[in-house]
Amino acid sequence: MKVKCLIIGSGPAGYTAAIYASRANLSPVLIEGPQLGGQLTTTTEVENFPGYPDGIDPFTMMDDMRRQAERFGTQFVSGIVTKVDFSVSPKKVIVEDEQEYEADAVIIATGASARYLGIESERTYRGRGVSACATCDGFFYRKKTVAVVGGGDTACEEANYLSGLCEKVYMIVRKPYLRASEIMQQRVLTNPKIEVLFEHNTLQLTGEGKVQGADLIYRKGESDEEIRHIAIDGFFLAIGHHPNTELFKDYIARDAEGFIITRDNSTQCYQSPITNDQSPILPGVFAAGDCADPHYRQAVVAAGSGAKAAIEADKYIKSL
Repeated sequence: MKVKCLIIGSGPAGYTAAIYASRANLSPVLIEGPQLGGQLTTTTEVENFPGYPDGIDPFTMMDDMRRQAERFGTQFVSGIVTKVDFSVSPKKVIVEDEQEYEADAVIIATGASARYLGIESERTYRGRGVSACATCDGFFYRKKTVAVVGGGDTACEEANYLSGLCEKVYMIVRKPYLRASEIMQQRVLTNPKIEVLFEHNTLQLTGEGKVQGADLIYRKGESDEEIRHIAIDGFFLAIGHHPNTELFKDYIARDAEGFIITRDNSTQCYQSPITNDQSPILPGVFAAGDCADPHYRQAVVAAGSGAKAAIEADKYIKSL
């Protein structure tokens, strides 16, 4: 099937790109992927997206975006992209190893997935005290006690942010030191609201219907190993995000973490491998949202980049 614009991903970036592309008469096709609404739907309520003064359920918000794109003519396809070929023009995208699409322009909006510890209770309490975004969900824990897992810059940033909202913040760090930069370490270690629990690992989360505590193991495997319990209301993971970009690695330049590298102030992608600032742009391929954003990871930022990608895709298609 030949299309002008094909969008991969159904989060804020993908849906916004679809709204802009369909209003530009590009008749976009959007491949929705395995998680409609993207990572945003793992939270309980969205209070920081403009236009919803009373907050909104994330599923409702994403459904609103989807219906808006549909109103302007976006075609939605359920399925997972299993193969791409960006070495040719038009670009080839194959869904579920069966349906092949040829597109003049492709917008990648596949998002990023938070890294979890892998314990069963994380899944049990996801959306009920477990979060991977302090900026998104910290507001719900005002004057409460929370824990942040991780020892890097991200974890320190999250802990400092939460300390401005919460009564107390534990940092659960499996090593006997912080991996964060010196300035971030100092901010954490001198913050009276933050208590760093070095050499601790999380065994399980506990609570009736929501997170109310965590069982930790201190100095696992050592002679003084000890099980400890802390009372908490929220459990924030800050051990990184994994961008969903592996499918594109042979064609698009990515950084060491796997995030797509885009041209400055643009959503244009570089060809892989990237060697220097003069590496060539891959014509007709654009990246938007968390798959190309290791810094902000906010729905409103993703939506903005989706709009940029659609505008740039429209300009590219008109130049053909």
